[in-house]
Amino acid sequence: MTSGVVVMAYGTPASADEVEAYYTHIRHGRPPTAEQLGDLRARYDAIGGLSPLREITRAQRDRLASALGDGYRVELGYKHAPPFIEDAVASLAGDIVGLVLAPHYSRGSIGEYVERLGHPTIESWHDLPEWRTFQAQAVRTALKDLPERTTVLFTAHSLPERVLADDRYPDELEASATAIADEAGLDRAAWALAWQSAGRTPEPWRGPDVLEAMAGLDTEAVLVCPQGFTADHLEVLYDLDIAAKQRADELGIAFARTAMVNDDAKVLGALADRVRTFSR
Repeated sequence: MTSGVVVMAYGTPASADEVEAYYTHIRHGRPPTAEQLGDLRARYDAIGGLSPLREITRAQRDRLASALGDGYRVELGYKHAPPFIEDAVASLAGDIVGLVLAPHYSRGSIGEYVERLGHPTIESWHDLPEWRTFQAQAVRTALKDLPERTTVLFTAHSLPERVLADDRYPDELEASATAIADEAGLDRAAWALAWQSAGRTPEPWRGPDVLEAMAGLDTEAVLVCPQGFTADHLEVLYDLDIAAKQRADELGIAFARTAMVNDDAKVLGALADRVRTFSR
């Protein structure tokens, strides 16, 4: 009997014509203002027109499906763009398990995927050895081209403080950053946690934001390891490669960020093993 697997991701517009509908969905049906929509379009334009997230997510799904092999049918479901999570579920029959393409659990993020899926889900996989090894190697590789006095900032998507009350998200981020730093051979004084891509709402979001954290460092260079993400997309290509790089230039320090997992065969193969174990 074939087992169904729903690979879930945030989603992104498939074309420029879909940007407004996508933004409206993120805002729970409230259309963005002209200013908000213009700002989002400008950020997409700055990275080449659209995010490559859709293509990368498909490649991740395909890599996972190939590693799982016969006996599994893998479908892709997005949180904010078609095909939605519910569409993926409707296309499958029998036993279904879910996997979110984000390593760390939070009720306000991953919890929403789990609720919409309505089936057993691997809630987090930040402890996956192959993922941690990938990150550690990415840190070591990037540091080779940076000054000796470089600070590594491990970042993840910020969430509102009210959402993080009694949530395990910050603890999981601390645990994975510590493990990655240890495997990369970093001294404790050489790295820190930071947050990024906070929503534009009046309520407080968890910080320090990566741009603020950079300004407070006594260092020659900053290397950002966006451990909360698995793919090159807007929050990496714009918020880090453009906005954070600009802040580094203003501060007179060097800047780099680590490579993303994308469809790395070892990481996706290890995730396939975890799906097999979870679905038994």
